[in-house]
Amino acid sequence: MDGDVRHLDAEVPDIDGDMRHPDGEVPGVNWHLCNSDTAVPQADGPRRRQLAGIELATTCRDTRGMKSSIALRLFACLALLLPVAAIAHPALWVVKDADTTIYLFGTVHLMPSDASWHTPELDRAMADSRTLYIEITDDDPANMAALVLRHGMDATHPLSSQLSPSEAHRLSLLANKLGVPGGMQTLNVMRPWLAALTLAVTPLLKAGLDPEHGVDKQLKAQMSATGKPVLGLETAEQQIRFLADMPRAIELALLRSTMRDADKGAFQLTELIDAWKAGDVDTIARIGNDDMRLRGPKLYQRLLVQRNQVWATKIAAMLQQPGTVFIAVGAAHLAGPDSVQARLELLGVPVERLP
Repeated sequence: MDGDVRHLDAEVPDIDGDMRHPDGEVPGVNWHLCNSDTAVPQADGPRRRQLAGIELATTCRDTRGMKSSIALRLFACLALLLPVAAIAHPALWVVKDADTTIYLFGTVHLMPSDASWHTPELDRAMADSRTLYIEITDDDPANMAALVLRHGMDATHPLSSQLSPSEAHRLSLLANKLGVPGGMQTLNVMRPWLAALTLAVTPLLKAGLDPEHGVDKQLKAQMSATGKPVLGLETAEQQIRFLADMPRAIELALLRSTMRDADKGAFQLTELIDAWKAGDVDTIARIGNDDMRLRGPKLYQRLLVQRNQVWATKIAAMLQQPGTVFIAVGAAHLAGPDSVQARLELLGVPVERLP
């Protein structure tokens, strides 16, 4: 999930018990909520670079006709001398010892079809790796549909009966506005957590963000094409039950929060994609984690911190086996003070971000 549930920002009661989370995908529903090319194009004429957030254009030829100050002209010319490596790209980290190398890469689970994000360094790391680990691999439609029927549907307790009349009316209007197939009739037989995710994902799909173009799916296809194994850090049922095992009060809090913020989802994910492509980990943490950490700290612990700790422990154990592996998880898991990298450091395992 790419720590990826961005709507869990309501103030909610404490959570007890074991919970697991859904990062798989089902027809009509995608569980990965957790994500314009930022590379500056090389146009004909003035060359363009980006420096500290300021895009500059200059010819650095005859400056006698320029009205800007000498300092500005020098600054502009120096910008042209920056190495190509300064152009932003998705972040890649490495953990290694004498005979083991483990790459860590954050993913966005829904992407536009025209997104370009591969780099030579990333492809080289993939080619060098003998195994790819992603969050789940058993997310085929048949399995996901069965899990959703088992853990996400509840026709005996209509959703409208669990809300106030005004909330049920607002939900019906919102379902129609967002274009949920079947509208309120579809949502009414769902448990609150599933209705919330349906509301969250529908506008993302309508905006052209597609799980089939998600980074993890593309990496899986790339590795599978070479005949190398692709393994899951979790199972689809674990991830589904992460939300399905929540107390009903927490489910309803999630639904109400999603109803409030559903119209912002496409903008937020587009902003997250831009930050991810730029390697801007601080912005990823702000969008993906901060609201949940501040407003729903118990949820934050369950959905992000505890999973990151489990993964960090697994990664540390992988250092006992020689070879090279590539691990790709939702970008929010690799951002912020409770990231997988931070958990590894607490275990005494240093992590290096590659240039």
